[in-house]
This record gives sequence, C-alpha cells and structure tokens, in this order.
Amino acid sequence: MSLKKASIIIILILLVDQISKIYIKTHFALNDGVTVFSWFKIDFIENDGMAWGTKLSDFFTFISDKSAKLILTLFRIVAVTGIGFWLVDVTKKKKSKTLIFAISIIFAGALGNILDSVFYGVLFSDSHMQVATFLPKEGGYTDVFYGNVVDMLHFPIWSGQLPNWLPLVGGKAFSFFDPVFNVADVAISTGIGILIVFNKKAFKEESISKTEPRDQELHNSLV
Repeated sequence: MSLKKASIIIILILLVDQISKIYIKTHFALNDGVTVFSWFKIDFIENDGMAWGTKLSDFFTFISDKSAKLILTLFRIVAVTGIGFWLVDVTKKKKSKTLIFAISIIFAGALGNILDSVFYGVLFSDSHMQVATFLPKEGGYTDVFYGNVVDMLHFPIWSGQLPNWLPLVGGKAFSFFDPVFNVADVAISTGIGILIVFNKKAFKEESISKTEPRDQELHNSLV
C-alpha cells in the first residue's frame, strides 16, 4: 500500500471523527443523549484524561490535574509523531498492506483525539448546561493543549444481574458495554486489534528470492 492510499484512509477517518464530534459539540449539552436503538445510544460526554477517563493525577497524586492534562497532551503529540514516522518508514520499505493499514488507522485515531485536546478548548465554549458555540466571542472554555476529548458512542448491549454461581461477582449488577467512546477510539482499537490478531501477516517480510536470477541463468544454459 502506498503512502498516498494510506493518507486517503487517514483523511477519511479524520473527517468522520471530527464531523461527528463537531456536530455533537454544537447540538448537545454535556450529558445529553439520544436512544437510537435499545443497544445503541448517542451520549455526549467529555474526557479530559486517558482511556475510560483515567488521569495521570490518579496515579501520581503530587501532580495537579492541569499539569497531568498538559503532560498527557504532549505525550500524545510525541506518540502520534512517532507513529507518523513509522508509517512513512513502512510504506517506503513496502511492508505488508495489513501493517500499513493498521498503522494508518491508529495514526488517524490518535491524531483525531489530539485535535480535541489541543484545539477544542479555544474553538468552543463550555458545554455544561448549554450547547457549545463554535468560535465564541468571549473565547473558548480553556487554553490550547487543555481541551477535552468528545465522546458520544454508547453501546449498552446488555445489563442485568450476574448468576449467583459465578465466583466473586455472582449476584452483582453488571452491564455490557458501559464505556462511551468516539470514532477515533474505534480506529485505534481496530488497528491495535489487527496487529494482535494478524500479527504474522502484518509483520511478514516481503520475500524477494535472490536465487531466481541464478535459476533463470541455469535454465537458459541448459536449453
């Protein structure tokens, strides 16, 4: 797969991700939701941390929430830069299409969430108890690098009480699937899943046989 094709995939994912986030941000107040199906809802939340809302300050209590947010954003920028260089490298070396595709969608997803963290704080007003405004005159809800990631996809496929015979968790209430996420998260998870499940196919070496020219010369000398 060429870098041009990989770039098209990245642009398409970014467009879907950002259009969906901007729509939610400008049409829903925080925590508003719509039930599409019993197993699929649009629930608008904002994540100022890592996966599932976890923050660095949860692990390192001596770090303030604001400092933890800045460190996380800067780390994401460094990480996506590294992924970008990796993508360029594997396309130049003509690695497997599976590997290039997986890296492309991981890069697109990571970049999509970085755009939220870096720019959304200055591009939108606050969403608490109101629908946010794009480019508000009074300024955004926070500074550059401190924006929150917009999440909206919720799949509460099943909820109920676990069977009593299950050890430790038996009889407790349980729901699947509680986390709310976005298109960028789907891209990242899918890309990582591809690398894990199709590891051998993704990282296989393109074999270029060095014996073929010699075999051809031998064949020509014999005929």
